[in-house]
Amino acid sequence: MPQLTANELVDLVAGTLDDLGPLKFENIAQPLQDYEVVPKWFKKEKVMIQDGRGIQRNLLNKLSGAARHSGLFDTSNANVPDILKQVRVDWIHAETSWAFEYRSDVLMNRGGKAIVDLIEMRRADAMIDLVDEIEEKSWQAPSSTDTVNPFGVPYWIVKDNTTATGAFSGGAPTGHTTVGGVDLTASPNFKNWSANYTNLTKSDGIKLLRTSHRKIGFKSPINIPQYRGEKGESYRLYVNEATIQDFEDVGESQNENLGRDVASMDGQMVFKNHPIVWVPNLDTDGNNPIYMINHRTFFPAILKGDNLREMSPIRAPKQPNLFECFVYITYNFVCINRRANAVVYIDN
Repeated sequence: MPQLTANELVDLVAGTLDDLGPLKFENIAQPLQDYEVVPKWFKKEKVMIQDGRGIQRNLLNKLSGAARHSGLFDTSNANVPDILKQVRVDWIHAETSWAFEYRSDVLMNRGGKAIVDLIEMRRADAMIDLVDEIEEKSWQAPSSTDTVNPFGVPYWIVKDNTTATGAFSGGAPTGHTTVGGVDLTASPNFKNWSANYTNLTKSDGIKLLRTSHRKIGFKSPINIPQYRGEKGESYRLYVNEATIQDFEDVGESQNENLGRDVASMDGQMVFKNHPIVWVPNLDTDGNNPIYMINHRTFFPAILKGDNLREMSPIRAPKQPNLFECFVYITYNFVCINRRANAVVYIDN
C-alpha cells in the first residue's frame, strides 16, 4: 500500500467510521456482563430529543376543587388557581475520545485492512468506555453540588425507610431539598412509592410488589395527551444479583414442569409480564432494591444535534503526527411523574 498522506488518512478514517462492520477482535476489556441504559433506554422511540438550555415540563400539581353539584338557580363563579408546577433539569455532558499516531499506527501497519482494524478497535474501546460511564452514573444520585453527573435512578426514585407497608414517601435524595426544582412541601404528589420487605417470598416481598404495582398504576379518567407514547415496554423491574437469584428460586418453586433444566428460570423472570432485569451496578447496594420504573414517565432527554456526535479526526496541537477523534453527548434523565414509579427494598 502506498504511503498515505495526512489528508488521505483522515478520509480513510472518516470512511471507516461510516461502516465499521462486525467486530474482529475478542473483547475482554468491558467490566460489566450486560448494559441496560444505552442499549435499551437510548433507543430512538424511547428518548426525548429537544433543544433549549435545559429540560422543562409542566406538572398538573393539584386539582382546583372547582367541581360541585349545584341547585337550579345557583350562581356560578370561576377562578384561576395556581395548579401548575414545573420540573426543570439542566443538561449534562459526556464525551469519549481516541487517537492514532501517524508513524507508529500507520507507517508501521502497512495495508488498508491493518489500518482499518486498528481504527475499529480504538473506536470500539472509546465507545464501550462511554457506554460504561453512562451506565454507572445512571444508577447513582449526584450530590447537591455536583453539576457534572446526571440525575440517575436513585435521584428520582428515592428509598424511604419510614414505611414498612408502603407509601408515597420517596422525597428528595440525601443532601437535596428539591427534586427537579420541585418543592415537595408545596407539591407532595411529586413523591415516589417506597416500601420495605424482609424476604422475597410470596407473603412478604412479592406481596409488597403487587401492592406497589397497584398503587402506582394511575389512569386518567379523561383523555390527556401524553408526554410519551405507548411504544415499547412501559414497566421494567431492576434488581441486583442477590435479588434476581431470589426471584429465580421463587419461580422454580412454583413451576411443576421443570423437567431436566436445573436453571429453568434464568433469563425468563417477569412480574405481571414486566421484565425483571439484573443490573450489575446495583450489586453493591446492600438494600437489595427492586426499582419498578415506568419508562413512559422516566426517560433520557437528549439535546438535539448532540446525540453521540462524532467529529472527524483533527490534528493535536503541537503534535502534527497525532490525530484525535471525539464523541460527544448532551443529555440528562427526567421523571415527569414520580408517583408512577416505586422502589421496594430491605431496610437494613
